[in-house]
Amino acid sequence: MDESPSFAASFDDPRITAQFCRRVAGPSSDCLLLGVVHDHPASIARVERVLESVAPDTLALELPTAALPLYRAYARDGSDDAPPRFGGEMSAAIRAAPDADVVGIDAPNWSFLRQLVTRLIADRVSTSTAKRVISSLGGATREALTCRVAATLNHATSMTVTCDDPIEYDCDHDDPPERQADHERSHVAGVQALLSSVQTDDSALAYRDETRERCMIDRLEELRATTEGDVVAVVGVDHLERLADELED
Repeated sequence: MDESPSFAASFDDPRITAQFCRRVAGPSSDCLLLGVVHDHPASIARVERVLESVAPDTLALELPTAALPLYRAYARDGSDDAPPRFGGEMSAAIRAAPDADVVGIDAPNWSFLRQLVTRLIADRVSTSTAKRVISSLGGATREALTCRVAATLNHATSMTVTCDDPIEYDCDHDDPPERQADHERSHVAGVQALLSSVQTDDSALAYRDETRERCMIDRLEELRATTEGDVVAVVGVDHLERLADELED
């Protein structure tokens, strides 16, 4: 893989730019980070185009391991000339890299829980903060288990069971690439502006999210060190900069 700007520039596609693609070299393999906006047509197309070109040995997805069977089922659903109906960019990535070893790098998992508890104890957080952190994990755990059950039903029956409805945007997969790219950039800028204007001191949320990112970084470092071929990671665009910076360090 080339450096991020030249790699992105090698595609004649406005949806594939350095803003959403970061390449980090490793001791035995490279890691290409693809930032995405969940269910956005531009993100789905970017993942498909890049993976068709790169053909990585390992595909790392911002999903818990328990959710992978469901997204594999989504990837098998539908026709080859259109994106999967469900699962957005994650199921599209699985379909576009059929020979890759697919791994989930997101929480909840044992590494995340261990690091979170260790940090809470080391920082001697208040009981109220610790309770809020633990409470916030309940929803993620239930969602992961729901994905596992849905995958089992999809495998055992002829029906397609989904965990959530696709997000709808003011553009679709049939729009020109320029229209998709412009809409995605505008959406990202709007979300970032909104988040920067909101003042929050929720330490419980910070503990959870920072530990979550730390675990994703650790997992990518492990994959990059133990995989002979290249690793492509599909992550939310809001995680892209921190993951790339930490992996480069």
